[in-house]
Amino acid sequence: MGDSRYSAILHSRFYTPSEVAAHNTVADLWVSYLGRVHDLTPLVQEHQGDVLLKPILEAAGRDISHWFDEGREDVRIEIDQLTNCLKYHTPRGRFVHIPPPAPLSDWFNNFGTPWWLDPKYDVGFLSEKTRNIRIINTLTSQEQVLEVCSEETLNEILERYMAYNAHAASYTWKYDGVRLDMEKTLEENNIADEDETMDELRMEPDHYRQSILLYFNDDLTEL
Repeated sequence: MGDSRYSAILHSRFYTPSEVAAHNTVADLWVSYLGRVHDLTPLVQEHQGDVLLKPILEAAGRDISHWFDEGREDVRIEIDQLTNCLKYHTPRGRFVHIPPPAPLSDWFNNFGTPWWLDPKYDVGFLSEKTRNIRIINTLTSQEQVLEVCSEETLNEILERYMAYNAHAASYTWKYDGVRLDMEKTLEENNIADEDETMDELRMEPDHYRQSILLYFNDDLTEL
């Protein structure tokens, strides 16, 4: 976790692709690109009715990294075959803050920072790898399989699990009989990612899902 990307935004968090995909409406629109997640809902509201929103609306809830040059962290560019000049590469159509191919009297570039470079839309990181982990409450025998981000600490996974158990912090979390360090990730707690091995062996992961056991501490802590 020493990568400077992970400390770029205070209190930033990781999201799974399925979490991003859930925000796919005009009233709640997220996209991801170049490893980051962006809430474009305010942009959509600001430009409501603008035809230049069309490519963005079509991309709601999706990853649009292919729109961008990873090295420049900007929209891809190409050479216009008619003018031999550089222009933005927008195969799905020109979108908000992309200039027109030729000067227009109704085009204003006083909007400041284009949305794809504006940090105000940034809400966190897109997980590079998600995992499914089974959590078993030994007090109630209830089981829950969670999709989590491999970059998340156990405390962050605990926050996800609180949707199913508001007193999750009242339990000791263990794997293979060993108490887990809640400040570390699954991998750092020696809970290896076995997805690739399962695929190679053609084994059904649900039948061999790694399980974290929760032991009640006799209190009712709520975070």
